[in-house]
Amino acid sequence: MNGRLKRSLLAALAVAATVAPVRADDYPSRPIELIVPFAPGGGSGLVARMLSDGLAKRYGQAVVVINRPGGNTNIGTVSVVRAKPDGYTLGIASVGMTANPSLYKNLNYDPQTEIEPISLLANSPTVLVVPPSLPVTTLAEFIAYAKARPGALNYASYGAGSGPHMATELFQSLTGVKMVHVPYGGGGPASLGAMTGQVQALFASVLPVVSMIKAGTLKAVAIAAERRLELLPDVPTFKESGIDYRTGTWFGLFAPARTPAAIIGSLHKATVDIFHEPGARSKIVEFGGEVVANSPAEFRAFIKDETEHLAKVVQGAGIRLD
Repeated sequence: MNGRLKRSLLAALAVAATVAPVRADDYPSRPIELIVPFAPGGGSGLVARMLSDGLAKRYGQAVVVINRPGGNTNIGTVSVVRAKPDGYTLGIASVGMTANPSLYKNLNYDPQTEIEPISLLANSPTVLVVPPSLPVTTLAEFIAYAKARPGALNYASYGAGSGPHMATELFQSLTGVKMVHVPYGGGGPASLGAMTGQVQALFASVLPVVSMIKAGTLKAVAIAAERRLELLPDVPTFKESGIDYRTGTWFGLFAPARTPAAIIGSLHKATVDIFHEPGARSKIVEFGGEVVANSPAEFRAFIKDETEHLAKVVQGAGIRLD
C-alpha cells in the first residue's frame, strides 16, 4: 500500500469513528455536563438540580451542573450548540432562546435548526410584585398609579431581553403604562431592587420570589395564570382584573443538533420519569410552577410558536441588543 493511499484510508477511518452511531445501551459511560445559561439560583437552579440528581440516579453517572451566564443566555446556549453531539453536553433552555432571534441582528446560532429538543420541563407563571411601601394593593390601583406618573416608575428585569423584560413590555403594550427599564444581573439583584424600592415593579416568575411574598418583603399584585395558585390563594389573576395577560418563565432540556435519536429517546424517557415523580412534581408546585415534561416534537413546536410570539413583542417595543 503506497503512502498516499494509506493516509487516505486512515483519514477515512478517523472520520468514520467520529460519526459512528452511539447505542442507547452504551450511554452514558462517563459524566454528563448540564449547562445552565444563568447565574446560580432561581428557577433554573431548582430545575437543574432536580434533573442532575435524577439522571445521576438513573444512569449511575455524575451529571455536573455548570453555570455559564451572559448574553441573555447566549453564552451558555452556544457552548451546548457547538459541543460534540454525543449526549454528554446538555443545556437548560428558557425564554432567552426564543427571544434572542428577534433581539440580536447577528445571532450566532439558530434555535430552529441547531438544537435537539428533549422536553419542556416546567413553567412558572409571571407575578407582578412591588415594594411593600408602594401605595397600591390591586392591579387597577397599580395601573392608575403608573399612568398618573408616565416614565417616572422603574421596573426591574434580569437583563435586557430576559423573561421579566419581555413580560413587562407585553404588559405595557396591553395597558398603555410606560415605565423605565432597569436591567439587573440576575433574579437576586432584581428582587432586592424591588424589595428596597430602587424599582417600583418586577414581573418575575413565581419560583424566585414566592418566599419573599410570603415573608412580606415583596407585595404581590396579580398573577399571569389561568387561575389562582394554591400556593398564593390571595393573589388574583390578571384576568380577574380584566386583562387577558397570561405569561411565564419556562425551562426546557436540549442537546446539540444531530445528537443520535437513541440518546435523545433515552434522555427523554429518563427526564419525563424524573419530573413525573410525586416528590419532584410537589417540589415544583411548592415553588409556584407546573410540570410539563412533554415530547421532543411538542417542545420543538413550542419553541417555534414562542419565537414567533416574542418577535411581535420585541418589534412592538422596538428593542435591539446589537
